Parts: sequence; C-alpha cells; structure tokens
Amino acid sequence: MRDIIQEIYGTILRNKLRTALTGFAVAWGIFMLIVLLGAGNGLLNAFEQASGNMAMNSIQVWPGYTSKPYKGLKEGRNIKLTENELELTREMRKHVIEASAVISQSNVTLSNRQDYLSTNLTGAMPNYQAINGIQIKEGRFINQLDMQERRKVIVLHEKSAEMLFSTSAGSAIGQHINANGISYQVVGIYITAMDEYSPTAYVPYTTLQLIYKKGDGVGSLEFLTKGLDNMESSKTFEKDYRKAIGSVRQFDAEDQSAIWIWNRFTQYLTQQTASDLLRTSIWIIGIFTLLSGIVGVSNIMLITVKERTREFGIRKALGAKPISILWLVITESVTITTIFGYIGMIAGIAATEYMNKVAGEQVVDVGVISATVFVNPTVDIHIAIQATLTLIIAGTLAGFFPARKAALIRPIE
Repeated sequence: MRDIIQEIYGTILRNKLRTALTGFAVAWGIFMLIVLLGAGNGLLNAFEQASGNMAMNSIQVWPGYTSKPYKGLKEGRNIKLTENELELTREMRKHVIEASAVISQSNVTLSNRQDYLSTNLTGAMPNYQAINGIQIKEGRFINQLDMQERRKVIVLHEKSAEMLFSTSAGSAIGQHINANGISYQVVGIYITAMDEYSPTAYVPYTTLQLIYKKGDGVGSLEFLTKGLDNMESSKTFEKDYRKAIGSVRQFDAEDQSAIWIWNRFTQYLTQQTASDLLRTSIWIIGIFTLLSGIVGVSNIMLITVKERTREFGIRKALGAKPISILWLVITESVTITTIFGYIGMIAGIAATEYMNKVAGEQVVDVGVISATVFVNPTVDIHIAIQATLTLIIAGTLAGFFPARKAALIRPIE
C-alpha cells in the first residue's frame, strides 16, 4: 500500500497541471451541485414559511361583475354578496367545515396622542383567525362575546402597535386608540409572515357593521373545506358552489367573473408542481455538472494509460500481475476524485453558509408588502456527503475501463 501511495504521489507531482485541471472539474461539479441545491432550498423554504400558517383547505370568495347575459339580464351587473350567501355556504355541510365573512372600511386614521397612521379596518368574525392562520403575538383575537356585545375592541399588527405606541411605556394591550373619533381598546397584537406596508386592523364584524352602516353586505366570504383532496374534486366543488350562488344572485354558473374564487388548496398544488419542477431542474443541472467532472477523470486516466504503456509493459515483463496494474490505475482515479470531491464539498457547504448569513431571511420590498424570498439556503450534510460518495463511485468506474485496458497490455507492446 505504501508503494502504491508513493507511486500515485509521484505521478501527481509529474503531472501537476493535468491533475489540477482534473481535480478542478471534480471539485467544481460537487461545488455547483451543493450551491444550486442550497439556493433552491432557500426559495422553497421561503414559500413554505409564507404559507405555513395558512389553512390550505380554505377558500375565499369576492363579488364581481357579470360578463354574460342571464335570463334577460344584461352583462356588466355588479354582483353583491350578503349574509344570505354566508348562510348558504354554511348549509353546504358535505364539504364546508365552517364559514366566515369580512367587511372593511378603508382610509381610517388611528391615533394615540401624537402618534398616528392611516390604515384599513377589517370587521372579522372569531373563526377568521383559524381560516387565515393569524398568529397572535400578544393578547387575543376577536371572540364571540365581542361580536354579541358589539364591543369597540381592536387587534393591531405588530408594526402598527410600534408606530402608535412609540412614545408610550409598557404594553399596548389594554390601552385605547382613536379611529376617526371612535375609541377602541387594544386587545391583541398579531404578526404576519410578510411585512405589510399598511397592515389592516381587526375589529368585531358586528361593531364595524353598526358604526359604518354596512347593512347585510359582505366584502368577502371565507370558509374551510373537507373532502377536497385533489385538483379534480376541488374544481368540481368550485363549479357547484358557483352554480349555487348563481341561482340566488341570478348569474350564469359558467360566468367566471361574476364571483372571484381563490382556492388555496388548488393554488398550493400548482405551487407544489412548480417546486417539484425547480427541484428536478436543479438536480438535472447538478448531475450534468458532476458528469463533466467524471468525464474529465475518465479522459485523464485514458491519457495516463497511454503515456505509461511502456511502464506497464515492463512491469508485466518483470512479473507484475494484471490485477496489480488494474488496482494501481483505479486507486489513482479514486484518490484524485476523493481529494478534490471533498474539497468541492467543503467549498460548497461554506458557500451555502455564506449565502445563509448574507441572504438568509432576506426581505424584498414588492410594493405594499415586504416578502421574505430566501430562507435558510443550506443543504443537508447527508445530501452533500451522498453526492460526494456518488462522485467517488463514478470516478472509480471512470478509472476502471482505462485500468482494464492497461491490465490487458501485452509486454511485447
């Protein structure tokens, strides 16, 4: 073994440039694979984080305008949603678990002494929190008693609370703020995955309905579903739901613009398909990059065998067995692949850790919201090791065929 190590070491020293170029191809293949996987994971983790608190089986419905005539009625009619549609939704117990409605009031000025901000008020029901996955940082959300008594209570976003109580000592919970002349008591502070430019404030549905005289009209309907576990069943339910609402509001069930339906589950399936395509693309690019390194090792070993034809012939003439020559060439191939594969793996892991430090949890401003688009862009150490071992095995196979050719050389050649 010592003799083989010395021979390999001597061969590498005699062919420094060739060995360096081969090693670079191997290291680059591993490095690029790990970096690509890390970057892909960063994007996918950001998506998972953004949607992690949302109920994937929720559907939201907004009113729209008809684009088709229906039973003598012209197109272009404004379709309004009311509490009657909320009750109709609740009656669809086969697929609807619970339903909620929201109303809103825009351009409301919230103030606390000299601190103030302009935002929207959303009248929400207690189950709105579960449907939308709202995380309460401090205090609580709207409850049933707030609804029954039409209490003037409010739930603020963390960012809004910081702005309104920037000069106040202690917690915002229990304190009062002014909203266009109406005093509200702060009962909760919530946080979101995305940092909104002007996050909404939540008040009881019945309170906003009374103060702003909203009547029985609703801004949107939201509900949780059950038994819709694939794209086909979800699309069928949407069609049936549109038909049920259309029979009440007098519009064609095929009129897609009469009401707008956002199904988070079908959107999630679409995004999962895109995520799978991204993962597949990354692996394909990474594998071809690895193959370039493997081809480089194979070519170098072929050149090595050709250059050392006389040496191998002398060895066989002196009694060397074919297996010893085979072992020598394969060992050289594995040594180069292992050393530079390990270097590429370490460099790739270091690069992903650097990306994590510089760009991890990076927030990008996209207008009214700031979204986290890159979260923990790292690769599982087991995947990095497996990729390196795969390259080493491939390098062994790449060296086998030149080695077999060398072992079959006749001494007379």
